[in-house]
Amino acid sequence: MKIEIITPDKKIFEGEIKSVRVPGTKGSFQVLKDHAPIISTLENGLVRMVDQENKEISYEISGGLIEVKANKIILLADSVK
Repeated sequence: MKIEIITPDKKIFEGEIKSVRVPGTKGSFQVLKDHAPIISTLENGLVRMVDQENKEISYEISGGLIEVKANKIILLADSVK
């Protein structure tokens, strides 16, 4: 899957991943390959990704939105710490 993490100021991350766990407004959830299309709001918390080499990459976000469609993920974060 391809993911882009973007803030109003800049693109934070772009790359291929195996999975991502995000802090959804109604609870944390994970996105894997072939996930159903979804748009969700995000709370403050940790975004955890696993890349193609099984390495974990994490970012602390301050709210935002996520869109998942056809194995492409766009995460719009208010800010990243």
